Amino acid sequence: MSEKLQMLGSRKGFTPALQLNSIVNVADNSGAKEAMIIGVYNYRGVLRRVPFANIADLVIVSVKKGTPEVRKQKFKAVIIRQRMPFKRPDGTWISFEDNAVVIVNPDGTPKGTEVRGPIAREAAERWPKVASLATMVI
Repeated sequence: MSEKLQMLGSRKGFTPALQLNSIVNVADNSGAKEAMIIGVYNYRGVLRRVPFANIADLVIVSVKKGTPEVRKQKFKAVIIRQRMPFKRPDGTWISFEDNAVVIVNPDGTPKGTEVRGPIAREAAERWPKVASLATMVI
């Protein structure tokens, strides 16, 4: 596993946006439509606290709706949109209409060939291969 994927966990000081068992839309054309977050990479928290993830974090998802080839399977995914508002360093607040992820391969490349809808600038900076498929970066 590359060093980049090992240091991609939730960042301290952020409000919990998506937690375990959150249902998210899949914004690529990998065949999945809806997925549930079942794990967060490199989350270090208090015992029995529900792990959470924010924008641009790497999570494990279980596909709930989609083509029969991808349903009931587990994949790595990157969060590209979240409904909970988050603050950028310049002081602006950003929120999106839905929670969305992009399914990625173990090496960090997207499984699909296109990403529908906008993606956050934080996700684009952290995942340049995902950003290259996006039509709009906000």
